[in-house]
Amino acid sequence: MTDLAAKVAFLRRPESYPGNVPEVEAIETHMAWVFLAGDRAYKMKKPVRYRFLDFSTLEARRHDCEEEVRLNRRLSPDIYQGLVPLTSGLPGLSLGGDAEPVEWLVVMKRLPREGMLDRVITDQRVDTAEVEPAAELLAEFFARQPAEPMDPEAYVERLRQEVDENATEIPAHAFRLSSAVRRSADALRSFLDQEAELLGDRVRSGRVIEGHGDLRPEHVFLGPPPAAIDCLEFERRFRLLDPAQELAFLGLECERLGAPWIGRSFLEAYCSTARDFPPDRLVAFYAAHCGLLRAKIAIWHLEEDVPDPEHWVDKCSRYLDSATRHAHRALGR
Repeated sequence: MTDLAAKVAFLRRPESYPGNVPEVEAIETHMAWVFLAGDRAYKMKKPVRYRFLDFSTLEARRHDCEEEVRLNRRLSPDIYQGLVPLTSGLPGLSLGGDAEPVEWLVVMKRLPREGMLDRVITDQRVDTAEVEPAAELLAEFFARQPAEPMDPEAYVERLRQEVDENATEIPAHAFRLSSAVRRSADALRSFLDQEAELLGDRVRSGRVIEGHGDLRPEHVFLGPPPAAIDCLEFERRFRLLDPAQELAFLGLECERLGAPWIGRSFLEAYCSTARDFPPDRLVAFYAAHCGLLRAKIAIWHLEEDVPDPEHWVDKCSRYLDSATRHAHRALGR
């Protein structure tokens, strides 16, 4: 067996790739390594196991790579090229070939970083005309997805369980945030109690679909042509969402970066295309719900040996503030 360090060392070398690759940029995430080499990006899953996924076997990682390509081609068909094996034989590791696969990598066309929505926002060079093609792409995608068969009461109960789980985990890592968690979670629970019929109607009207699952500005490429990458591929139930929730999440993240109007533009494009007009209070609830989830994900970093734990506590706190504000707006407060 070839260990992860040896695989990473090999993939850091420019000569490991086809063509004349002058240099390789390696980016580590919680679940993967990404290697930017020439005009391609290569993504290798880590052999990790979390409460929500298990990549501990080569077969599991291969299957997840296949799913990542299949699912992401829905919104970026020209970007996801396929899979390539990392093989081990004589004289050693090789990218491709007929020897024994020891790893599988997703191969992507490399996108210019300056075209991603988060970069455009932070550089303060985004305008309506630039946003429209990406908004139309997502609107058409959401509008054409088939409705997901689901019990309306089960949908509401799932949301309630998610609120409870998110609210339970944060104080376990940062007790001083307990009161902030309680404020946002209590407001979300109040909405669920008062508006269960509205939420159930989203299911009854066919508005819950298999979507993207992780629609953040850093995953939206403005083009040309526009695309959305890095969908949440490892667990289908996390992709079963109301488009209003996906777009509320995107809006929340655009707001965090200082451009709330962009989220509204994406939502308006969807409403026009799908002829679906979710009430403002529903969108506000979804934004609050996503804010509490992002707060939990931020605080999860304290489970690891991070150099600046206070950064993640502060980030969690900011998400909690956003969640409370949107939840109160949903309740008309």
